Amino acid sequence: MTELPAEPKTGSHDTQSVTGSEEPPQFRYVEEFVRYQLGRSLGGARGMVESALPFVAFTIAWVIGRQLYPAIGAAVGIALILAVIRLLQRQSIKYVAQAVIPTAIAVLVATRTGRAQDVFLPGILYNGALAVFSIASVIIRKPLVGFVIGAAVGDPTGWAKDRGLVRMTSKLTLVLAVPYVTRFVIQMPLFLAGQVVLLGVAKVVLGWPLLIAALTLMGLMLSKGRTPMEDSPLVNRETAVVDAQVAADGDR
Repeated sequence: MTELPAEPKTGSHDTQSVTGSEEPPQFRYVEEFVRYQLGRSLGGARGMVESALPFVAFTIAWVIGRQLYPAIGAAVGIALILAVIRLLQRQSIKYVAQAVIPTAIAVLVATRTGRAQDVFLPGILYNGALAVFSIASVIIRKPLVGFVIGAAVGDPTGWAKDRGLVRMTSKLTLVLAVPYVTRFVIQMPLFLAGQVVLLGVAKVVLGWPLLIAALTLMGLMLSKGRTPMEDSPLVNRETAVVDAQVAADGDR
């Protein structure tokens, strides 16, 4: 999924010796840091394309042949190809799992019921659940985006102690909930009506384009903030983790 725009600054830690990857950027403001970590967690543009392609293949195959199993074969084949490409490039398959796992679940459901529209049911229910969970998390002041950012720095709950971060991530969570709500509200009636082709079109149109719009709005919201890095316990936690890794590497 697309990375939110950020303004990285070259950091002072030699994390390449710790992780074997490029040194992560450092930031002047918490908002820059949140944009960067949120974009990384969501997977970038390639992740969005990979999650959509199996369902695009299913829809095209269904339109051509109106046969369930060949359409399922097309979806599974594309998902496996995406996984193999990641492995050949020696890249993590955690983002391609966004395509493989939902496709496998969808195939399992459809093969048991024999109805083509059931391929889309797990995704519809998933978006409905995320919509409810996102809104509920804001109501109880434990917004979903906070856990996403916290997990990225190895401290899933530390951010909840900072009222400013709770307010920030609550607003971001509500924006992120809009695509979930929209997908469920539009796709569920199509599913109940058995409109397979329209479900396929809606799956793509309401997928990455809608998410890009939400991420863009989130980026604009974050661009207005200027909270110094040293004022954030969340970022201090991330820095402490890197420092501990560097120190441990130096002791070897």
